[in-house]
Amino acid sequence: MLKRLNPLTVLAAALIWIVATTLVFSVAFQSGALILFAALILVLGRISPARLLLLMIPFALFGFGFFTTNVLFRQENAEAVAVFSQSLAESDAARGGLILFLRALAGGMISLFFALSIEPVALVRALMAYLRLPPRIAYALFAAVEVVPDLAATAHQIRLVEAMRAGRPLRRFPTPGELFRMVVPLMAFAVRRAGRTAIAMEARGFRADRPRTLLRVPGFSRLDLIFALALVAVLGLGLIFA
Repeated sequence: MLKRLNPLTVLAAALIWIVATTLVFSVAFQSGALILFAALILVLGRISPARLLLLMIPFALFGFGFFTTNVLFRQENAEAVAVFSQSLAESDAARGGLILFLRALAGGMISLFFALSIEPVALVRALMAYLRLPPRIAYALFAAVEVVPDLAATAHQIRLVEAMRAGRPLRRFPTPGELFRMVVPLMAFAVRRAGRTAIAMEARGFRADRPRTLLRVPGFSRLDLIFALALVAVLGLGLIFA
């Protein structure tokens, strides 16, 4: 269902909610935003809970860093005496750290909602059609979307060749030495790919001052209006009861 929404609708909703979670310093509001967008991803996006938890690990680590920094190194704590002289749950530092932790989780969940709900190519087309994104930037984004999978495939081939040459099985994760040795070949691949893209665009008469027709531009529907109004209504209720 989320794929049927216009990418700009999803983008606007995500930005509004991220701004709200940044400005509202409330445990209830941050928890509500986290639960809301997790439910949207699981129910409407049909993402498995295990995959969602795996994707949230970096945001959880980031938020945990906020929490520990706020609890242990907050200036008002007068070293560790104030922390251990009262219940941790009643500590202002712990409460502030918890809100920062939940804010990182909520922001990460909203970002995942946006990333999992749109097609990158459709988003670029919508930006060109409705927000007048310059064609040069748009086609650069198109080229980046195309080159990333090829870059990953090339990196896998380099690791496979190195493993065969060394007579060992392919490691699940590359070592720092492998990553260092892949830098130059991957840079060479990216430079060659960029040159081929430039030649192809020039051969097709690509110029910034020429009008061009956009194909398969995503449109807006009643579903976009319902989705936007529902999220705005929920946001209003959250701000009232926060």
